[in-house]
Amino acid sequence: IIPGVADYYATTMFDGFDFANLLVKTREGRPIKIENNKIEGAKFAANARVHASVLSLYDSMRLKSPKIDSKSASWSDVDAEIKASLADAKATGKQVVLLTSTLASPSSEKLIADFIAKNPTAKHIVYDAVSESVALDAFEAVYGERALADYDFSKANTIVSVGADFLGDWQAGGYDKGYAQGRIPQAGKMSKHFQFEANMTLSGAAADKRVAMTVASQKQALVKIYNIITGSSVACGKIDNEAEVVKAANQLKAAGTKGLLVSGIQDRNAQLLVIAINQVLKSEALLTAGARLIRKGSNEKVAQLIKDMNAGSVGTLIMSGVNPVYTLANSKEFISGLSKVKTSVAFSIKEDETAEKVKIAAAAAHYLESWNDYMLTKGTYSLAQPTIRPLFNTKQFQEALMSWNGITGTYYDYIKANSAS
Repeated sequence: IIPGVADYYATTMFDGFDFANLLVKTREGRPIKIENNKIEGAKFAANARVHASVLSLYDSMRLKSPKIDSKSASWSDVDAEIKASLADAKATGKQVVLLTSTLASPSSEKLIADFIAKNPTAKHIVYDAVSESVALDAFEAVYGERALADYDFSKANTIVSVGADFLGDWQAGGYDKGYAQGRIPQAGKMSKHFQFEANMTLSGAAADKRVAMTVASQKQALVKIYNIITGSSVACGKIDNEAEVVKAANQLKAAGTKGLLVSGIQDRNAQLLVIAINQVLKSEALLTAGARLIRKGSNEKVAQLIKDMNAGSVGTLIMSGVNPVYTLANSKEFISGLSKVKTSVAFSIKEDETAEKVKIAAAAAHYLESWNDYMLTKGTYSLAQPTIRPLFNTKQFQEALMSWNGITGTYYDYIKANSAS
């Protein structure tokens, strides 16, 4: 370290919602600024939340050490409690549930698979606070993989969005760069953008033609567009602004491979229509080969978990990166079920609403203090490295998994040993 001279660490940030390839500026061993990593292969840039995430490292409200029954405890006490609960669940046949946000980490998923193999009643349930479950269901039904389609808006000459704010946080965002490239006039032409939506969004504000439309009418509009693109005659009710829908559909059809349809409607059939339309167009902007792996949550499995908890079937619940007491719409049912779980654990940076109600509040490490690996899109691989030694008595969820699996060494060693697979 040379005082006054900054050092930079390349890393990757993913918290179950935002993700980016980063350069972290440090001075005298302390991260002070988040910047984008522009090295070849780094494709995801930081948004405002990611830039601000360096502040959470120094937050005085962080959970500084683990707690059992709201009292400070050692990590050895925490491990002993959890291992005892796992043994009890194995003996009694009670469920052991790992409830996490989407991990998008090959090594983490391998650790979980090994954990489930050692604990016959264990299961892993993914919960995303901002769910894309229906879009995942539709993609999985067509392509056989639980992922989200990726899009390159720079390759689309005609863009039709039905309720998708793709310049905002729709499906985790990150599409603004490609969209902007297509909006630069070249030889007197640029992409044409139609936006059908109920509320004003960033995408609607940027569109060439914005049409206000209720969600019910948006579904009918999708059917109308499907009929025009495919030549089908699926029954379709009355649509508000039908002339605008027909105009957009005809221009989309004329664009062919240079056309793209996206939709944010939370309906499985609507998402299946979107996939079918883009397949007929053979849209070059639809990137199914490099699907996004940053959402994998299932609304159905989370709903079943709450039923199982309230039925007394869950003996051990271990959570990481989620705050369902706060984010679930039916959090009262979750809280009721939580009281029936013998051993409940929450790995959390803060003593949030969920951490306050569990038996064990495990102080989790900040991403700037952690090792990790990520596969944010299929076929890509990136690493995360710590930029500072842990400030408090914290532990990564993955390190705890290694301990429960009987694996010695550090998580860094585990990633090195398993990255090839």
